[in-house]
Amino acid sequence: MSVLLAALSALCYGVADFSGGYAARRSPLVAVLVTSQAAGALLALAFVLASGEALPAGRDLAWGAAAGVAGAGGLAFLYRGIAGGLVAVVSPAAALVGAAIPVAFGILSGERPSPAALAGSALCLPAILLLSWERGGVADRRALRSALAHALLAGAFIGLFFIALARTASGSGLWPVLAARGASIALLATAAALRRERLLVTRAGAPPTLVAGVADMAANVFFLLATRAGLLSLAVLVASLYPAPTVLLARVFFREHLSPVRALGLALAVAGIALIGLR
Repeated sequence: MSVLLAALSALCYGVADFSGGYAARRSPLVAVLVTSQAAGALLALAFVLASGEALPAGRDLAWGAAAGVAGAGGLAFLYRGIAGGLVAVVSPAAALVGAAIPVAFGILSGERPSPAALAGSALCLPAILLLSWERGGVADRRALRSALAHALLAGAFIGLFFIALARTASGSGLWPVLAARGASIALLATAAALRRERLLVTRAGAPPTLVAGVADMAANVFFLLATRAGLLSLAVLVASLYPAPTVLLARVFFREHLSPVRALGLALAVAGIALIGLR
């Protein structure tokens, strides 16, 4: 069940990234981020209120808020690194670091995956790298160092997001993801206010923005449930394969070419998930 939930998380993260990127072509990026996250937060709030879940302990809300802060930091460093032009360096490195840190944390915390799951993990790590890979040249060493620094920081914050969310108690329901979203919205809105940026999306950008927000919230929920049903180290590896659906959606809607490198990444991802599912 944990592998299935993590796979659904990866699917939703991929849909969110695709929709958010599509919306950002038509509206300011910060406006898309804040609006999409607000939409996801409203959905989670409606579910929590409808289900009658009691407010959990402050510890769980604190872990959720910490996850939100880490997630916002990860996005900030990721997009700033990508803005530097070296997407081929920033994207795969951030994805790999963002998966490796929670995996290491899970194993150091005492998690012991089965031999089949370890073999699947060995396939998923390079799959994440290959799925995120984009062709591009490196202008100079200074640009390369800057891109790597941003990628490492983005990956570290993304990894901390996964760890913090997984530290919440199973009885806390969906309150932690709601706390995470509240913290990230507050940070992004504050940054926009300081930079005097308008938080308005265009009419054309509104539908994909809402889809991105709902899909991202669903992805967080599925990931949270996956960590509660199984091992963090395995759940985060499968969830980190989110570039796969993004690549497929780009192929379907934008007719983007599926390079041999990404095709290999897809094949490794499928094989890795199948092996992890055998644990």
